[in-house]
Amino acid sequence: MSLSLSIFVVDPEVTRAVVGSRDVRVRRAIGGRFKQEMAQDDDYFASEIEAGAPTRYEALTAVVDGGPFNETHTFQYGYAYRMICAFHGRRQWGNSYSPFRFAWLGHVDEALRSLGITAVQVSEFGYGLPAPLPRTDLPGHGVWSPADCVTALTQFEAVTEAQLAALDDDVREAVEECAGWLRAARASEGRGVVGFMS
Repeated sequence: MSLSLSIFVVDPEVTRAVVGSRDVRVRRAIGGRFKQEMAQDDDYFASEIEAGAPTRYEALTAVVDGGPFNETHTFQYGYAYRMICAFHGRRQWGNSYSPFRFAWLGHVDEALRSLGITAVQVSEFGYGLPAPLPRTDLPGHGVWSPADCVTALTQFEAVTEAQLAALDDDVREAVEECAGWLRAARASEGRGVVGFMS
């Protein structure tokens, strides 16, 4: 099974605050901005919606309202939360992370550790959603806090060219893409990195 990461530089406190806020203006603004994308997603998940899954906008409404959640079709709430992060953040690109097999994240984490970069792990993007959102396998979700990003970037900046050159080309590219996300987070005070695996 092929996976991909969606990465956003965003203040994770801001996005978590939307969950359960009941902020109608934010919900409408997000719905308006992603109207076309939501329609495409509803077409893609038409069979699940016919089986009782909420539409993407219904899922967004439930996330903003803090529930109720359909425990049978929890994936839609993860994708709705990803829209909230996209709305409040800046999308980052990573060619090394689309598509990939799950074991790839472990290889990148191993390379990061070998370079002395221990403050972050890409495998963190494969876990659950923030409370009170229900558990779902996909999309996975994880957060590198602003403080962790600063620490990890300091660790990366201590890495030598010789250390990077010793990595396989694909792994080196993946590590350097992580460094790009960290630099983007540092350039925006209070922002971290939020990732979604799907």
